[in-house]
Amino acid sequence: MSSSTDKTQQDPLQAEFKALIEDAEKLLQHAASLAGEQADELRQQIQLNLQRARSTLAENGEAVRQRGDAVRQAGETYVQHNPWQALGIVAGLGLLLGLLLGRR
Repeated sequence: MSSSTDKTQQDPLQAEFKALIEDAEKLLQHAASLAGEQADELRQQIQLNLQRARSTLAENGEAVRQRGDAVRQAGETYVQHNPWQALGIVAGLGLLLGLLLGRR
């Protein structure tokens, strides 16, 4: 998946958390001066933002899991159809990693 698609999917999540942080800051700043209905209204607004952030997180978490499953399946299919190439790639990466760690 392209990085622009990943960025597009991250934007709503970032906006939700930014709104949540801003509301939490408002609550802290006005906690001493608010009483009664004003405090209840602010608490309700923060709860609503928390619920939206949780649902957005759940939706994005499911999308990430689905993409991970698709990548895993594609990798398994490649290895099944090209076992020697996969073995060569893994051996090459192992050799490279061994050389890099051996230099330490």
